[in-house]
Amino acid sequence: MVKQPVSVNGVVRWKDVGLADQAKSEQKERKMVVLRHEIGDVLRDVRQRQGRTLREVSHSARVSLGYLSEVERGQKEASSELLSSICSALDVPLSSMLREVSDRVAVAEGVAVPDTVPQEFSQRYGRDLERDLNTELNDELSTGLLSGAR
Repeated sequence: MVKQPVSVNGVVRWKDVGLADQAKSEQKERKMVVLRHEIGDVLRDVRQRQGRTLREVSHSARVSLGYLSEVERGQKEASSELLSSICSALDVPLSSMLREVSDRVAVAEGVAVPDTVPQEFSQRYGRDLERDLNTELNDELSTGLLSGAR
């Protein structure tokens, strides 16, 4: 069995890669994805990327240090209110954290998630989504640049 790096949203994980027969048997015996484990991993990764300690984040989020540690280790199922508080303390939008969790779950399930909006989707809803997204992005960038210049 050989370990191979797999990158998801800038986070590198190691995946076992072996013979084709082993891969087929692994597909049949997929591990169950536990959402609280994935949420905890993402929260820990975000905190560590920021170079912050559990104590700092728990104080900012108004959550006990022990409970935050259990959430990060996937031992406790955090409520939506608690997740929102932790994300605010980390200065990360809850939606971004959940998106990263979603991407990790998709990888674990072997589902391919496109990074772009499919052409059929934009045609079906009768809007030029790429144009709309570019307009929104340009507006946000110009607003951000103007506020940064003040």
